[in-house]
Amino acid sequence: MTALPSRILILGGSGFVGRALCRQLVAQGGTQITVPTRRRAHAQAISLLPGVQIVQADVHQDAALERLLQGQDAVVQLIAILQGSEAQFEATHVNWPRRLVAACERAGVSRLLHVSALGVSESAPSRYLRSKARGEAVVQASPLAWSILRPSVIFGAEDRFLNLFAQLQRVFPLVPLAGADARFQPVWVEDVAAALVQLLQRPDTAGQVFEATGPEEKTLAELVRLAGAHLSQARPIVPLPAALAQLQALAMECLPGEPLMSRDNLASMRVPNVASGQWPGLAALGVQAHSLREVLSPAAAERRACLLDRWRQGAGR
Repeated sequence: MTALPSRILILGGSGFVGRALCRQLVAQGGTQITVPTRRRAHAQAISLLPGVQIVQADVHQDAALERLLQGQDAVVQLIAILQGSEAQFEATHVNWPRRLVAACERAGVSRLLHVSALGVSESAPSRYLRSKARGEAVVQASPLAWSILRPSVIFGAEDRFLNLFAQLQRVFPLVPLAGADARFQPVWVEDVAAALVQLLQRPDTAGQVFEATGPEEKTLAELVRLAGAHLSQARPIVPLPAALAQLQALAMECLPGEPLMSRDNLASMRVPNVASGQWPGLAALGVQAHSLREVLSPAAAERRACLLDRWRQGAGR
């Protein structure tokens, strides 16, 4: 294992995984981290961390991207979408990695970590998974020293997954649930960030794919029950048959804003979101995965609060 790269560019660094990664890199020390964002307010949570530079820039502009890449030793690519049209998925998951790879080559940046997803395949039933597979192919065909991380659904204090189901159970007396039997192997955001830190420290992982999963498989219904029991109010779950699930997803797509569920999400859930066993996992990177119950326990919550206080104190120095 070697030291961390001196200068790291994190694309999507103001997001859920990016914030956890920034905190862990700062805890390691000795690295200059650059996080571009179109709006500085989006990066407020990490703006005071020592060693983190927030740059207001639109990475989808070629000139801005090339300026950001100058002098960087490694790039972590976290930009992705969960909802969208075929064209939007193609633009974000395929064309964007293609532009990034080309820009890295021009700037002389060879190390690239690309975060993808479990279950990707060009024959997958959803636009999301198919586009993710095509994006991986772009990265793998490049001459860069790339590594790819494929996580299962990621949970944590600031996630939009368990917190959504907790909120729904706080408001509604029961939960009509599409895809109740869909299988997941949820992974804690801090374990994903730890895996990315390890990949940055290990040049020998170049050209490899790793899966990031937790220690337990859960159905969606089981995850919803855990969210209610630990985060809000446990409510009865009503599994929906396939036809009603499609209608529910279609109705949600018609609501303004980003839908809570789409028909493409349902299609993705037809592929088990669990480790395939074909690729090394977190253990191969020296990361011990934590279960949902470990993370959600009161003792764990207290430990996380102490860690957050330390990070804030460090940022204020």
